Amino acid sequence: MGSSETSWTLKDHPKLPKGKTIGVVVLDGWGEANPDQYNCIHIAQTPAMDSLKNGAPNTWRLVKAHGKAVGLPTDDDMGNSEVGHNALGAGRIFAQGAQLVDLALASGKIFEGEGFKYIKESFENGTLHLIGLLSDGGVHSRLDQVQLLLKGVGERGAKRIRVHILTDGRDVLDGSSVGFVETLENDLAQLREKGVDAKIASGGGRMHVTMDRYENDWNVVKRGWDAQVLGEAPHKFKSAIEAVKVLRAEPKANDQYLPPFVIVGEDGKPVGPIVDGDAVVTFNFRADRMVMIAKALQYENFDKFDRVRFPKIRYAGMLEYDGELKLPSHYLVSPPEIDRTSGEYLVHNGIRTFACSETVKFGHVTFFWNGNRSGYFNPQMEEYVEIPSDSGITFNVQPKMKALQIAEKARDAILSKKFDQVRVNLPNGDMVGHTGDIEATIVACKAADDAVKMILDAIEQVGGIYVVTADHGNAEDMVKRDKSGKPLLDKSGNIQILTSHTLQPVPIAIGGPGLSAGVRFRKDLPTGGLANVAATVMNLHGFEAPSDYEPSLIEVVDN
Repeated sequence: MGSSETSWTLKDHPKLPKGKTIGVVVLDGWGEANPDQYNCIHIAQTPAMDSLKNGAPNTWRLVKAHGKAVGLPTDDDMGNSEVGHNALGAGRIFAQGAQLVDLALASGKIFEGEGFKYIKESFENGTLHLIGLLSDGGVHSRLDQVQLLLKGVGERGAKRIRVHILTDGRDVLDGSSVGFVETLENDLAQLREKGVDAKIASGGGRMHVTMDRYENDWNVVKRGWDAQVLGEAPHKFKSAIEAVKVLRAEPKANDQYLPPFVIVGEDGKPVGPIVDGDAVVTFNFRADRMVMIAKALQYENFDKFDRVRFPKIRYAGMLEYDGELKLPSHYLVSPPEIDRTSGEYLVHNGIRTFACSETVKFGHVTFFWNGNRSGYFNPQMEEYVEIPSDSGITFNVQPKMKALQIAEKARDAILSKKFDQVRVNLPNGDMVGHTGDIEATIVACKAADDAVKMILDAIEQVGGIYVVTADHGNAEDMVKRDKSGKPLLDKSGNIQILTSHTLQPVPIAIGGPGLSAGVRFRKDLPTGGLANVAATVMNLHGFEAPSDYEPSLIEVVDN
């Protein structure tokens, strides 16, 4: 919807004044969980956040940051930074990730889009390759979506299909790979009966082959490339069932770490290397473990490993995996069309905005916050500052990251009085939490808290208002747990570290000298989520939110 059709004017709030400087702080990966030795936020010294928590229930509360609250299909789906910032900025809940794919498959729209038309050009003379996680875990991919995709491409002219499988054992039980392979083989047999040459061509465990993330270990992607593209692997088998069963029988083997394997025909040659003229689809819907393989498949200039050959292919992702990099450039399902974000409204209503983070989360506090939109709404009204992240290290080596520098930029922007809203993302809890290093994550949480303190002090000096929240959980629980909540141990009796996001709620706190008397969190919105934050911030700027926004979390009670 263009600005010509939208009335951008926001109504004045009947009780809240305009003109206060608002500091909006997003603590990345900062959830709320029971205190124990695996809760790094609890162990770390966090006096600033502790002082905010003391304002519960009037000025501190929890909101949902996962599942349906952020547009994901079920409440078993953990939130992530992209959907979290989309919700924080948009003020409404948009279908995301797996749900977008489900809708596109159910309606058939997936087979009418630009991405499908692009890969379909290879159906006549080339092979269609599908690469992804074979699992019903629903975190990165879902088997039923792959089945529908296979059926759909078979009906629409794909003559030769090769599937390159990655076994899970992380989001689902170890050993479930065998059943998933049997299901897939059955579907491929049905395609063969209809005259489609459809086979599994290669495989490997997700943590060892293809699905690395954050450029942690390019060798993982290289092992996938060698098997999928070059048809080379240390293990060769006549069938995928045999491959998984034999490799799983090795001592200490598990689905996550199965070595790469290639399926060969009677002639001993691989049945499905990727060659010129082929089409490739990576069918995972979750982005973080697909960005690296997407770069290898798409980028002409590439120096992370020797690809040996770079086939001329038509490559599409299930979704766009990186909105900043526009990667991949073709995808089967378009990202949600998020219009009328709070940032755009506020700029139209005279709110001068400053946003800042370091490289790893800069796009979140700008691009994703603004509804997957690059650049400024109005360069005269906005300033975005990116602080370069430390490159070439894992973040547990420098767990303080750039928190202090981000806070200094925010402090200076607040004290300059040039801006009405100063917005930052502090990445520490998430980026260091992902390394699984508990000691480093404790340092990271303290660094983020120190940054919060600096920003709160600046807000105090200008008589402003602060809103401190988070995008999803991570650092508050660093151990895998059984159904009863007890830590899970590995075969050697060591705890199993949790490096992922969580399903925990996140805090939101409001306060500062500019907060009008009588403002408090409403008691009638017990299940508020991240999408409620936008209307809340609009209220604090002195405006009512648009009528279709998720309701504000605050009310003004006459004292």
